[in-house]
Amino acid sequence: MTEKLCKKLINALDDVKAKDIKKLDVKKLTSFTDAMIIASGRSSRHVRALADRIIETAKENGIDILGIEGHQQGEWVLVDLGDIIVHVMQVSTRDYYQLEKLWSPGSPGARVLSH
Repeated sequence: MTEKLCKKLINALDDVKAKDIKKLDVKKLTSFTDAMIIASGRSSRHVRALADRIIETAKENGIDILGIEGHQQGEWVLVDLGDIIVHVMQVSTRDYYQLEKLWSPGSPGARVLSH
């Protein structure tokens, strides 16, 4: 189910022009989630629109949303779907925090899969 939902979420992000979409398999690194999806938006408005599309797609697929952080600011929105956590960020924020490095292939068990 996680893989199928990841594909739907990635397609939803792609539909609303998200940039540099990455899926990270982190199930061997942590117990709180199986996958992370990271994507960039051009502006705070675009980041919020991308997050809204994730929320809409989750609801359409009967997935409970466990939490949403940062939506009002639109710099970095985190959508927690349990088995999948989606990070939508402005490019400068993504460059600063470098989540891909934190969960990089150099970490035991992590795999970064490009869209």
